[in-house]
Amino acid sequence: MASVTTTLFLAAVLAATATADDPPEALDLAIEIRDKANADSLLSQQKIDRLADETDTTIAEYRRVLEQVKSLRVYNVQLNRLLTRQKEDIDSLGEQIEQVALVGRQLSPLMLRMIDSLESFVELDIPFLADERANRVASLRAMMDRADVTDSEKYRRVLEAYQVENEYGRTLEAYRGTLSLGDTERTVDFLRVGRLALLYRSLDGKLTGAWDRDTGAWTDLDGDYGAAIRKGLAVAREQTAPALLELPLPAATPLPTARQPAGSGGDQS
Repeated sequence: MASVTTTLFLAAVLAATATADDPPEALDLAIEIRDKANADSLLSQQKIDRLADETDTTIAEYRRVLEQVKSLRVYNVQLNRLLTRQKEDIDSLGEQIEQVALVGRQLSPLMLRMIDSLESFVELDIPFLADERANRVASLRAMMDRADVTDSEKYRRVLEAYQVENEYGRTLEAYRGTLSLGDTERTVDFLRVGRLALLYRSLDGKLTGAWDRDTGAWTDLDGDYGAAIRKGLAVAREQTAPALLELPLPAATPLPTARQPAGSGGDQS
């Protein structure tokens, strides 16, 4: 800027002191100096404008960086909270894994006892679907020795078997199977009424019978029950509408009467 100012000053002095009597060279020199000064002034102004633009850009970038820093600080605070929570979750999961291992050691004996109880129950129950139910218990026992089945899946399947057995007690079912009658085997239709009764009817309708819990054997029924069993089979197979069935059911066993302790204030006469 000092150089441009000096040039402008010299051009002004030469122009002021030039007269008509001066030679043309002096006037040309003054004009040349002025033009050069104008050119230098234009370059300087362009440089100033460029520096101003660069300064504005730098300031804008600086402000943008400040906003990013502010956002990063907020993010870091939130990230630290997340890391703290994740550490707490990891510690909690570690404790839960230890508990799962402990429960697993206790769960296996429990499931084995449940399978034993289920097997005993099936053996003592009326003999419907005997093969299917025995195979289910055998499948559970085989599953307990498999390492590729998780404890949770084993437990689920044991509970599922219990649920299936529970459903038997409140359903009416008809199925076809083989029954040994004396020295012969016959294909008969079985009718299960919950766990109250298990009856059969031969395919020709000539033989009917029921399972006797007391003797643990099949007992023959007279022909009066043939039509009722046939009707029950049709209801179970949803071939006819539900209806009242007259079937031979075991008599209810009365509950034993509790003895009163002596001196309880009851009638002692």
